[in-house]
Amino acid sequence: MKTRVLTAVAIATLLATTAFAADQSCQTQAAEKKLAGAAKTSFIKKCEKDATAAATTACEGQATDKKLAGAAKTSFVKKCVKDSTAATK
Repeated sequence: MKTRVLTAVAIATLLATTAFAADQSCQTQAAEKKLAGAAKTSFIKKCEKDATAAATTACEGQATDKKLAGAAKTSFVKKCVKDSTAATK
């Protein structure tokens, strides 16, 4: 049981770090590609959307590990995604 909890915590930390790094990476990638204007905006928007999708998947996995269902699961996932993506804004 402890191993499962520690694994979930490790995954959550990794994904939160990944979400933050993804935003920095999106800006960096756009700069490296020398994108400007609408192309840059579109690229960053898609990149951030992909990072949010990854965070949602991770948070849903955590909710499953915690055996949450219904409103509790929805609330947990919403807060988890918000916390994961808050660092990116």
